Amino acid sequence: MNSIIEFPWQQETIIIHSQHILHSFQHWLGYSLLDVSGSSAEIAQRLFEAPFILASHGTQANPIFNYGNRKALEQWEMSWEQFTSIPSRKTAEAVVQEERDRLLAEAANKGFSYFSGVRITSTGKRFQIDDGILWNLFDDQHQYCGQAAVYSKCKFI
Repeated sequence: MNSIIEFPWQQETIIIHSQHILHSFQHWLGYSLLDVSGSSAEIAQRLFEAPFILASHGTQANPIFNYGNRKALEQWEMSWEQFTSIPSRKTAEAVVQEERDRLLAEAANKGFSYFSGVRITSTGKRFQIDDGILWNLFDDQHQYCGQAAVYSKCKFI
């Protein structure tokens, strides 16, 4: 495995995206997702290795994941390369798509939303998420650039 895929947090684009994730979370929720002391690269590594599951997608009509920390990659049973090439809707079963769409729209309108729900791994295992947070991401120019979600409470069902 090459080091760029094995250690995505070392890529300049991911270091910058990590800052967008953290700054946007702080903006919407009013507190920090994790310790933001140190260099940008150290913070990006800390976010990738965090003990919670974190994922984000872009602004495409059918949004594609553009970030998943190590816990997210493990949860969905995918490599970085696989995870960052699939539409985020593929992680929810068809029967819960309407609720997922409602949640995304709610977060888009007010900046963030709390959620619970069932998702599915790449191998078809279903799991229940509880107490998740979904929030809008913005870049350095304060332009909308996607959404991110974080959670630590989940169980396979």
